[in-house]
Parts: sequence; C-alpha cells; structure tokens
Amino acid sequence: MTTDNDLAVAARHSVDPARRAAGLDEVMARIAGWFARVEPRRRARAFVLGLLAGLPGKNCWTIAEHAGDAAPGGMRHFLAAASWDADGVRDGLRDYVLEHLGDPGAVLVVGETGDLKKGTASAGIRRQYSGTAGRIENCQVAVFLTYAARAGHALIDRELYLPKSWTADPARCQAAGIPEVVLFV
Repeated sequence: MTTDNDLAVAARHSVDPARRAAGLDEVMARIAGWFARVEPRRRARAFVLGLLAGLPGKNCWTIAEHAGDAAPGGMRHFLAAASWDADGVRDGLRDYVLEHLGDPGAVLVVGETGDLKKGTASAGIRRQYSGTAGRIENCQVAVFLTYAARAGHALIDRELYLPKSWTADPARCQAAGIPEVVLFV
C-alpha cells in the first residue's frame, strides 16, 4: 500500500540527472586537489557514478562495465594502488555535506558491514561475526558514519575495524601495511 506521505518522501529524495551531475561536478572540483594525477580523479568520478547507478550488483566488474571499461583492472587499481589522499577526500566530502545538508536536527548513524574473505593476509581479517553473513565467518569488518538530515544523507567517515589479535601482532600489521600508530581501543 502506498500513501501520500510515501509519495512525498520519495519525491523529496529523487534528484533529476542534471542536478545530480552538477552536484557531482561540484564535489569533484572540491576534492580534485587530493588526487596526485588526473587519471585517478577521473576514475573516482566514474566509480561514484557507478555507485549511484541502478546496477543490479555493485562491484569492480559492474562499475567498470558501467564506466565503459572492458575489465575491472582500472577500478581495482584506483581502489588499491592509485595515489590519492583518502582522508583529504573524506574531509572535503564531509564539508560539502555539511554545507548542503546542514541541519541542527541531523543525526549521526554508525553502521558496520562485513566483507567475507578467504586467507589470512588482508588487514583485519579473522573469523568474527559478520552482520552481512549473519554468522561468524572469515571476514573484514568496516565501520561507517552517516550524516542523516531531513534534506538527505551521506557517508562522511569510515574505518576498518582491527581486532586486538591484529594490533597485538606488529609483524602482521607491518606486513599488511598498517601503521604502527594504529591501536586496539
């Protein structure tokens, strides 16, 4: 059953494509300086467009295909090895969100997701509860912070959860590229 209130909420949260593109262009201009080269900046834009698209599943393959790539290598390189300052991008995006969605009644929503993995070398991986799987699995757990206001919502921070078994093993952390300053709290 659909009510007038449901339709009003849906209409308020729908954005026409031209307005969405203009907003994305504004965000990309704001964060451009955090990319060392133009290629990862372009890849970031294509990646975001893929995330916003109505794709049936979102992963490097589907997002790469949406961007016109024949294979996911470019998207994988962007996420794993390209030179860009993720914290700078996060801060620029957060500032944009606060300027456009700022609301004294807004709330921060903390959520987590588990990424099921095989092996033992990926940072933070271990057998632990994953809400994604609904059981204990070998996985990484990521924690996300969302700013939610009447005008909309956006992710504004993220962090990989590192279990104590990881932070207590400096050699393992070093092998996975985790800085020494990361502690289990």
